[in-house]
Amino acid sequence: MSLTIFEQLTALLDKNHATYRIMEHATAGRSEEVAKIRGTQLGQGAKGLVCHIKGNGIKQHVLAILPADKQADLSKLAHQIGGTRASLASPKEVDDLTQCVFGAIPPFSFHPSLKLVADPLLFERFDELAFNAGTLERSIILNTQDYKRIAQPELLSFIREEENE
Repeated sequence: MSLTIFEQLTALLDKNHATYRIMEHATAGRSEEVAKIRGTQLGQGAKGLVCHIKGNGIKQHVLAILPADKQADLSKLAHQIGGTRASLASPKEVDDLTQCVFGAIPPFSFHPSLKLVADPLLFERFDELAFNAGTLERSIILNTQDYKRIAQPELLSFIREEENE
């Protein structure tokens, strides 16, 4: 089902002369496990959350991208977009908007109703980002600046503040 997303993704990266590599691997459930398999740091993982933002007259689906070693603050995200509350989208909404299962969503939006946002921290720590490419068995490791240039996400700070920092 998601092979088309993988094909769209690689075509987009090739067209824009991105520096990336593809890895085939066993399905891994957690971000920590897949980072080990990829040989990358957990923080290089570009985790995608499909959220529904509501309130203040706003009804918007958002694909929020953040480092895999961080947690999203959905309330902060809602306010950044202009809404009052945010929730994770249902599995059906995720499927409709991304054609991917949870965990396989790449940090690119191919749906006109899905706004792409990314936390700035994603671009500050690593030269490469790693993410599942439409399936749980295939990852792309992509130059961070190429990702920013090609995807052009709106930059919003929505990472949950950690205790004891």
